[in-house]
Amino acid sequence: MISFVDPLVTNYTVLDFRNEATALIKELLASRKIPIVVGGTNYYIESLLWKVLIGTEKDQHPDTVDRRAELEKLDSRELHRRLSQVDPAMAARLHPHDKRKLARSLQIFQETGVSHSKLLQQQREEEGGGPLGGPLKYPNPCILWLYAEKAVLDERLEQRVDAMLAAGLIEELQSFHRRYNEEWVASDTQDYQHGIFQSIGFKEFHQFLITEGKCTEEESSQFLEQGIEALKIATRRYARYQNKWIQNRFLRRPGPNIPPVYGLDVSDLSQWEEKVLEPAFQIVQSFCQGRPPATKPITPEPGPEGDKHSRRTCEVCDRIIIGDTEWKAHLGSKSHRFFLKRLQRLAASATQPGRGCPERGEWQRDEEKEEGPVEPAQPCL
Repeated sequence: MISFVDPLVTNYTVLDFRNEATALIKELLASRKIPIVVGGTNYYIESLLWKVLIGTEKDQHPDTVDRRAELEKLDSRELHRRLSQVDPAMAARLHPHDKRKLARSLQIFQETGVSHSKLLQQQREEEGGGPLGGPLKYPNPCILWLYAEKAVLDERLEQRVDAMLAAGLIEELQSFHRRYNEEWVASDTQDYQHGIFQSIGFKEFHQFLITEGKCTEEESSQFLEQGIEALKIATRRYARYQNKWIQNRFLRRPGPNIPPVYGLDVSDLSQWEEKVLEPAFQIVQSFCQGRPPATKPITPEPGPEGDKHSRRTCEVCDRIIIGDTEWKAHLGSKSHRFFLKRLQRLAASATQPGRGCPERGEWQRDEEKEEGPVEPAQPCL
């Protein structure tokens, strides 16, 4: 499944991927072949391993796309208000500004007559299900996780971006932007939340692309450098995100039927044969023969405690935070500390005659940096 979706398609979802990939897996199993899933977005891989998505009979029909598209035209507050009326449990779980998820929950209710939260609960209550969803879809899956040390991974990601640039990334972006994004630029309604446009590499170069031929060469070069730096930051951040997904959704997954995850250290490529290839071959061979591998799987660590759906409002930052873990991370974030210090200075200046209050425009949010391990996530099934 490589290069099988037209880049202009903006309504291709994880449900579409799951349905198409599941059909291929079924064909392979019928031919007594072992399906191997490599890559990529772990959310998509999870949709193949477990029953975690709610589909409807209408998901295969064109009118379903129109229904969701119509819902997404509404303001997020209106979507949240409507969802609160028909599915208050799901409305309490979702962020009021998460338009896509709000629209999806409303779509499911409209097409099934059953609330999204109730369908998810039924899924979790199936035999083999757990807090994160339903049971495994296939018996005895095996996950191989390739990871690297932080410094090594950062260097490789840097080199990867440089290689993409040398291979013509900018020219490809310019060509694609001129051909397919012209209408959005004219209406100033760029959409980086759907289809290929949400991929890393588009929104980072937005300013460079929309000012092509409309600014000085010096300004264009500056926008280009900013885009390249933003691309490298986004790539590193995505690697961190993928690593966290492996840890939280695979290694620490609560409930039964958790497949073993075997870690393969790819930090030193000179030791590829003995540290990666040979252990991987032995693990897969053992699984095919129905015996436990000599290599031991990663021991799952206990996940963070707390309510993942709790809802809090940070009065300092004027933000809604969902989840105990996210709340704790927010309180320790750079942006929260920045605004807290600003408020403390404001309070101090209010008690001193002659001191003026800072203008609102002076308040600039610093970008939050994600912390934590950054091994890449490339599991195989």
